[in-house]
Amino acid sequence: MIAPSLKIRLKKEIYPVIAKEFDIKNPMSLPRIDKIVLNIGIPKSDSSKKDIISAREELTAITGQLARINRAKQSIAGFKLREGDAIGVSSTLRGQMMFDFLDKLCKIVLPQVKDFRGVKKTSFDGAGNYTLGLSEQIIFPEIDYAKVQKIRGLEITIVTSSCTDQIAYRLLELIGIPFEKDLPAQAEEK
Repeated sequence: MIAPSLKIRLKKEIYPVIAKEFDIKNPMSLPRIDKIVLNIGIPKSDSSKKDIISAREELTAITGQLARINRAKQSIAGFKLREGDAIGVSSTLRGQMMFDFLDKLCKIVLPQVKDFRGVKKTSFDGAGNYTLGLSEQIIFPEIDYAKVQKIRGLEITIVTSSCTDQIAYRLLELIGIPFEKDLPAQAEEK
């Protein structure tokens, strides 16, 4: 039997649990996932046109939509950065593409990370948004390892409509984000 999509699971399974746990009576007040932003920063030393293009192609393959090249808004002499220089690529996912990406992230990508113990619980920003950093883009199945020229980090920000980190944490936990487990008291003492 095929598992229902994440969007259907949210409505039928996850929202009722959150409404009961946090005593939310109005269904419009339930936390939603608004968007997912993926970002690859490119250091000044790697900002040749070839590196920008390859990073853009990799992010486009991961997300399924054309990635945007981010440019510096102002010159900063200390970083040897000029206004208009390419500093990274990003892509914003919404709607069904967002749910498909989140499902793939939880079920395929994160479980194959070597020595994975879960993602940090402390990466919330205070407004219900969660940022996850990956050290390698090659863990995504869309990336052909043989064609990768450089290993790059990838930042994934999940933007929710929740006003507190506690509600956002519970939402992401029910969706299937594998958060790190708390260590027992005995293990911490050793």
